[in-house]
Amino acid sequence: MRVGLTGGVASGKSTVAAVLRDLGAVVVDSDELAREVVEPGTPGLAAVVEAFGERVRGADGRLDRAALGGIVFADEAARRRLEAILHPLIRARAAEREAEVPAGTVVVHDIPLLVESGQAEAFDAVVVVDVPVRTQVERMVRERGWSPEEARARVAAQADRAERLAAATHVVDNTGTREDLRERVAEVLAELVSPGPGRGPGERL
Repeated sequence: MRVGLTGGVASGKSTVAAVLRDLGAVVVDSDELAREVVEPGTPGLAAVVEAFGERVRGADGRLDRAALGGIVFADEAARRRLEAILHPLIRARAAEREAEVPAGTVVVHDIPLLVESGQAEAFDAVVVVDVPVRTQVERMVRERGWSPEEARARVAAQADRAERLAAATHVVDNTGTREDLRERVAEVLAELVSPGPGRGPGERL
């Protein structure tokens, strides 16, 4: 069972991934893979520096993520250029990780830009962690110290809420307590392992 997990920034997707891992699923974290493919000396870092210049390489030789973020989140064309470099590298690394997993395992691919990168159809199921946009903005302001304008810009740089929900086979509402969230995630995992009759795309569990 190959499952795509996604959600907007500050939706709690990473928390859901951690719960799924605790419950026995194997989680392939695309953010972790994204860091791996641009480690010093990798073709990925070389390609990013070639595309955006030495300003995105720090004094220690590593990718300066803040500098790169300042470029791509303000320029859609630049973001698309970065995605064209990184996404094939990340997918190749994810395939390597999945190949190491025993048969019969639920493998969850944690992909923030799953919808934006057109990968939804590649999975047996797509789990979307959902919260209202205002909740995303409030969390980023409160937990990350961003301004409301910065938070809304990050939201706008991703697929909108309706697009994500349209791609979902399972939706996890993360507006409740941590206990509520764990219970919902357990229900979703049980449904993925043993699908019941009558479930439709996007049905909330």
